[in-house]
Amino acid sequence: MLESVPSKVQAVRSWLQENNYDAIIIPHEDEFLGEYIPAHNERLHWLTGFTGSAGAAVITQDSAAIFVDGRYTVQVRNQVSEETFQYCHLIEQPPIQWIQSNLPEKSKVAFDPRMHSHLWFEKSIESLSGKLELIADTNNPIDLLWADRPQSIISSTHLMNSETAGVSSYDKRSKIANIISDKEADCAVITALDSICWLLNVRGADVSRLPVLLSQAIIFNDGRVQFFIDNTRLPAEFEAHAGANVEVHNPDQFEAQLKTLVNKKVMVDPATSNAWLTFALERSNAQIISASDPCALPKATKNPAEISGMKSSHIKDGVAMVKFLSWLDKQVEQKSEHTEATLSDQLERFRRQDNTLVDLSFDTISATGANAAMCHYNHENQSTPSSLEFDSLYLVDSGGQYKDGTTDITRTIAIGQPSEEMIRQFTLVLKGHISVARARFPKGTCGYQIDTLARHHLWAEGYDYDHGTGHGVGHFLSVHEGPQSISKRQIDVALEAGMVLSNEPGYYKANEFGIRIENLELVVEKKTDGDFPVLTFEPLTRCPIDTRNINVNLLTKPELAWLNDYHLKVWQDLSPLVDEDTKAWLKAATQPLVHA
Repeated sequence: MLESVPSKVQAVRSWLQENNYDAIIIPHEDEFLGEYIPAHNERLHWLTGFTGSAGAAVITQDSAAIFVDGRYTVQVRNQVSEETFQYCHLIEQPPIQWIQSNLPEKSKVAFDPRMHSHLWFEKSIESLSGKLELIADTNNPIDLLWADRPQSIISSTHLMNSETAGVSSYDKRSKIANIISDKEADCAVITALDSICWLLNVRGADVSRLPVLLSQAIIFNDGRVQFFIDNTRLPAEFEAHAGANVEVHNPDQFEAQLKTLVNKKVMVDPATSNAWLTFALERSNAQIISASDPCALPKATKNPAEISGMKSSHIKDGVAMVKFLSWLDKQVEQKSEHTEATLSDQLERFRRQDNTLVDLSFDTISATGANAAMCHYNHENQSTPSSLEFDSLYLVDSGGQYKDGTTDITRTIAIGQPSEEMIRQFTLVLKGHISVARARFPKGTCGYQIDTLARHHLWAEGYDYDHGTGHGVGHFLSVHEGPQSISKRQIDVALEAGMVLSNEPGYYKANEFGIRIENLELVVEKKTDGDFPVLTFEPLTRCPIDTRNINVNLLTKPELAWLNDYHLKVWQDLSPLVDEDTKAWLKAATQPLVHA
């Protein structure tokens, strides 16, 4: 059994030699290309020890490199040895660029087409310009070498009733069929797990923290669906639940069904489906229409029932959060000793007091002191979680998967007396958060046009943060949902009423402290006295922002008014639902602030 990272890398090099390859690319993704993947598909982790949710590695005959984005630049140095891997930025110097710089022309580079999107493949071929040979090989060396690989999780299927989902699966399929017809296509292959679950109004637990089922689907322009999942996993009521024209096939029949699409016009999303799928359709002589996942935008635009569920879940989550924060303040006052792990566990216990909680929506980021400077720090990856650091800041980023919605919240808490620098940086981050929350914008506005609002107060002082400002959030689905976002990336997807996005600017001082303030926001339409209505954000999250970290005199009157109004909403919605001790804490935490 291979145990050390160097021995694993050497075993991969032996595989390269046996197959006459000069290099191989190992991404974090599995065949479903999701951000979160089940333990048995964590190939990059097995090879390198890196536990982040985005990254890749390249192994050559005599070198190796690991690629991560700005969220993980500190974490990767703690988890991956520089003696074995060169550290590279995933965005600024992606693997293909590194390969071009480090391998001679005519080198043969292997990749598993199941683990890479077709869009990645097309861009890589274009970038290589024939100078290097990119070779698809589904005999993944990690699969051959991973002796102690975990068993896959086979969860039961949960049926979402129409009252919770808002729209029946039959009606959703009719809408998607019309989109397919408008593209003059015969069918669309759906591989995004959250899209399949949304389309069929089902949920599962095959992936940790993500209520999905590992499956594929093909939907035709008449609304008929082929659903590829083991039939024994479906309850007896599934047929009546799904409605007419849903055919269930075993997953091993997926390739055979693709072969039947001869001369059919097939919609494929090159960004969310893997290259193997495109290759299989090409072998079947299907006519491929590259187009966005037809479920993505309808899924992102929540219907009234979904919006109601999201609001309800955030009230429940807010109750858990204020119980935790009230408890935490008492622990700090008593100088009780706690670690990041004990704090995370306590927060989860408060969440689990609500019987509609199904799971957490992601592994809690519980980070004290310098650890908070790692955006996606995970105390579970440390041999010994750090103890709570006094006279500093504690950052907790967490969320829940409730039966009626998904939550995601970050709060940065004063532990004792934070420094003046911490307070100033927190206030700058808060000003950016409020700028986004108060934004008014016309229909057609994209997230990247709003991103500047979150950063300009930091930019003015020479600071920034290396992550997006906002991501979409699903309805009892993925905590990271597309296609909408708020970031520097120029993604041309206009924000629409009904979308849910996070609002989470931050600041991170390496090896000292980290700050992030995150609420989830619902895009709503607001009437004006002008020529057209505008869109704005309505906060879903209900939890105080720690006023001990704020320099009130740096806030403008409109910013202060927003903060006080937000805290009034928190008090009104949560105070009837908590015990007297927690209510007293909540009253103090939501008191209006005034300028000195």
